[in-house]
Amino acid sequence: MSADGLVLTIHRSAHEIGGNCIELAVGEHRILLDAGSPLDAGDAAPADQVPGTLDLDGAMTGVLISHPHQDHYGLLAGLPASWPVWTGAPSEALMRLTASLMGRSVVQGIKTYQSFKPFMVGPFRITPMLTDHSAFDAHMLLIEAAGRRILYSGDFRRTGRKAVLVDRLLAKPPKDIDVLLLEGTTLGRRGSFPTEDELEARFIQLFKEVPGRVFVSWSAQNIDRTVTLYRACRRAGRSLALDVYSLDVLDQLSGFRDSLPRLGFPGIQGVITASMVRMYKNPKRVGRPEFVDRIAKTGRCIGAARLEDHPDAVVMLRPSLMRDYRNKGLKITGDDAWVFSQWSGYLKQGGYPEIRDLFSEAGARFEQIHTSGHAHHDDLLKLAARVDATKLVPIHSFDWDEHIGAFPNVLRLGDGQPHRI
Repeated sequence: MSADGLVLTIHRSAHEIGGNCIELAVGEHRILLDAGSPLDAGDAAPADQVPGTLDLDGAMTGVLISHPHQDHYGLLAGLPASWPVWTGAPSEALMRLTASLMGRSVVQGIKTYQSFKPFMVGPFRITPMLTDHSAFDAHMLLIEAAGRRILYSGDFRRTGRKAVLVDRLLAKPPKDIDVLLLEGTTLGRRGSFPTEDELEARFIQLFKEVPGRVFVSWSAQNIDRTVTLYRACRRAGRSLALDVYSLDVLDQLSGFRDSLPRLGFPGIQGVITASMVRMYKNPKRVGRPEFVDRIAKTGRCIGAARLEDHPDAVVMLRPSLMRDYRNKGLKITGDDAWVFSQWSGYLKQGGYPEIRDLFSEAGARFEQIHTSGHAHHDDLLKLAARVDATKLVPIHSFDWDEHIGAFPNVLRLGDGQPHRI
């Protein structure tokens, strides 16, 4: 490869959602924009998920992780331990916590960046820009090298609690962008997406209508949703009962944002279950029994059997938690309700079909209250128009080919196809 110019290669995500693995190269220097597991990875080992066009033998100047979702960093476990990684400090904390839950570790050395503070990785000048997404600490990345400017959208939206960040970018977009790498996750979806504020109002109404407990299934790392639920609980006069893992996530992230609700805040209740205790005590899994001991001594935690004594609780629910709850005698009644607050596709996976049957048999109410973690079609168009890049390169969607005509300056690349910018 010539030392002149900047070469872009999408190793994976040109025609699919997730599995992002995008290379920029100047001479012998290479960086990766994300290193994600594909959505259909299943039980495949990380080493078997590596795209065939990615050279693992050559040196890598740096791997830049935009946010802590597996489809953007899950491939790290299959990459050389010598490749240095950059990400936000909260992202590092979440990545390490998730790895420990799975009995793994992050083998690469990690350096952390700060939003809107440029830094150098070899000849690449990187400016991370905090954005609105369902993942905490999500960033767009501006990359400058060899006289070229690349804007990588990562994953973003305008419906969350940080929507103002995207509004500011649209009002004052980066100039002279040669390539906009634009995600298009929701291009195939119809209708509008509710905001977190609108979800909060729906939860408040539900919490007032349901006479019993409300069990809610959401991702513990979706901090916007946790905040939404906490705010709704406070306004509806309910408590929010969180499991050990959810409390750990909030405890770690509160070091970066002190305003986050956590154990010790009014209305936050901890629920300590057998499977979580085993996981936190097991040195081959989380291996931090001191965390469980610490929260148990606060006087703000109960065992699963005590959920029967809290008819006003809004309770975190996952299939593993439901097993623990039922082992301690929890009975679902017609006064209770279950809310699924994740992508609807997950309803058919894991133990969720059994949970739905359980609530249905009890005559309990079921609701889906959720919004996308990704930008609506109209917001994708707005970003593309405002940035006005010389070339827009589509990524992270199964549906780009049906929508390309609505976007300006599109350059359609295939996976593994090098393009000199």
